Amino acid sequence: MESTSFLVSKQRRRLADFVTLTKPGVMMLAVFTAVVGLTIAPGDLAPLRACLAVLAIAAGAGAAGVLNMWYDADIDAVMTRTARRPIPSGRIGRGEALGLGLVLAAGSVVVLALAANLVAAGLLAFTILFYVVVYTVWLKRRTPHNIVIGGAAGALPPVIGWAAATGHIGLEPLVLFLIVFLWTPPHFWALALNRSDDYARAGVPMLPVVAGRAATKRQILLYSLLLVPASLLPCVLGFAGALYGAIAATWGALFIAIAWRLSRTREGDAPVARRLFVFSIAYLFLLFAALLAGHRGGPAQADLSSANAHVGVATAGEG
Repeated sequence: MESTSFLVSKQRRRLADFVTLTKPGVMMLAVFTAVVGLTIAPGDLAPLRACLAVLAIAAGAGAAGVLNMWYDADIDAVMTRTARRPIPSGRIGRGEALGLGLVLAAGSVVVLALAANLVAAGLLAFTILFYVVVYTVWLKRRTPHNIVIGGAAGALPPVIGWAAATGHIGLEPLVLFLIVFLWTPPHFWALALNRSDDYARAGVPMLPVVAGRAATKRQILLYSLLLVPASLLPCVLGFAGALYGAIAATWGALFIAIAWRLSRTREGDAPVARRLFVFSIAYLFLLFAALLAGHRGGPAQADLSSANAHVGVATAGEG
């Protein structure tokens, strides 16, 4: 009995380690923005197909996380923040992680193609490849601009969600892409400011390591100033209402205020950087939640994409 209980406990721990490889926190935020994109889109995806599409997007995000941890196992072992992750700690083998990542990646793309359309599936495949190959393998260890360029992968889920519902890419999801794209650098650099020793030890050229804290804080403020006007574009373009506009304006002002305070803090800036990092997560979640809450659904919503913005890739997968 004790032996059986031990085996069950061991399998549960291994399952938890495999789940950890998918970076659940990152995955949940990506899936949430994808759900918002899918929900506010003018398309009519059946409930079962919509659920399968969301699960496929979650699996794709998880695949990207697993493959990232597989490739980065060597530097994860050097960094204090990541040393206890499943692969560097020896609880999961690199081969096991690679196999899981590839299966999740392939399966997610196939399921999304069957549940929704080839446009959404192609975007998901591109997102996984971009995150793993362009960001993880190429940029992360070579340039301090890694998170700016690589952030495009994290900004694509709302576009994938929209494409899953409509079969094309419109202006609205590109605006959502822009918001997440501009949000990523101040969010991540706020974390990097307090992990610069870790990155330096691992030889990863994050901005605080290469350019210093002062330059990083100036860049955080710059991107924050670009982010807030971009966050108001849904109101300007007519696919978000007063609730969203009020939240985007007030929370945007708070975002800039914290970024400004961080840029003016010379000594002891770690608590302010931590505050901005935590606030930025709540900010993005609330922004997309407000967009979702203000969505009335149906064809009465302004449909900018059907009016004038079918992108060239629009129907590539449907014929």
